[in-house]
Amino acid sequence: MNLLVTGGAGFIGSHFIRYMLEQYPDYQIINLDNLTYAGNLDNTADFADRPNYSFVQGDVADRKLMDELGAKVGAIVHFAAETHVDNSIDDATPFLQTNVIGTQVLIEAALKHKHQRYVQVSTDEVYGDIEEGLFTEESPLKPSSPYSASKAAGDMLVLAAVRTYDLPGVISRCSNNYGTHQFPEKIVPFFIKKLMAGEKVPLYGDGSNVRDWLHVLDHCRAIDLILHKGKVGEIYNVGANNEHSNLETTKRMLQILELPEDRIELVKDRPGHDIRYAIDSSKIQNELGWKPTVDFENGFRETVEWYKKNFQ
Repeated sequence: MNLLVTGGAGFIGSHFIRYMLEQYPDYQIINLDNLTYAGNLDNTADFADRPNYSFVQGDVADRKLMDELGAKVGAIVHFAAETHVDNSIDDATPFLQTNVIGTQVLIEAALKHKHQRYVQVSTDEVYGDIEEGLFTEESPLKPSSPYSASKAAGDMLVLAAVRTYDLPGVISRCSNNYGTHQFPEKIVPFFIKKLMAGEKVPLYGDGSNVRDWLHVLDHCRAIDLILHKGKVGEIYNVGANNEHSNLETTKRMLQILELPEDRIELVKDRPGHDIRYAIDSSKIQNELGWKPTVDFENGFRETVEWYKKNFQ
């Protein structure tokens, strides 16, 4: 298979390419990334010289370039996105350009070149928050931020193209990923970097907001299954049922780093902050045979130790 992976110099995308190169050494993979602030070619350094891998710098909203790359591949896995909620609150325009327009441009390329599969990598944040119970793939979308609204719009474009144009599209919606090589704007690397610099960490509100943590390699395995076995037009939630409040997660970091809890500084909550994310992953487990394999305690400790070493 010739595969185009967008956003492959970012956190999840680079892990996915590395995983795919190891699992499918006969696949030809093109990595497209615009190398904005969160894209880093250091994330791809260990596989950059593989003969079946190539990198192209560019924007997913560039129709000419996407047409050229679309002609070279038979499938697309679309990770590229503006993702940081705080940034979307400050300025939503880049999120609309990449997450909405960019998605439509990729859909058009996939349709023109009759691709075998188009995988839209989305987020559980499109559902909004939930105080009790779990979101399923049939839950209504109630995004709370410009970021999640733009991702929801991209998902809707994919589903519309499946129905109207027979796009061989599939959507995944994952919970919060953790692991190595994440840009330090997300809570785990951001807090560890500040702690290693001797600073306090700014925790929104009272820290009671709950997130479900999914190891990035378990996410990669899920995308692999969705790419090869997912049913066209379907949505698959991908979560690990590792629910922890942001305060609990921060205290866990401090324990691993052997630092006192007075390094936590509670700050004014951000606007529209979702209270709790929780998704039901039984569909992908029952239909595609996926299940999380990374133990949270071990995976989280290894992640913290990696950032500790790399932020010194």
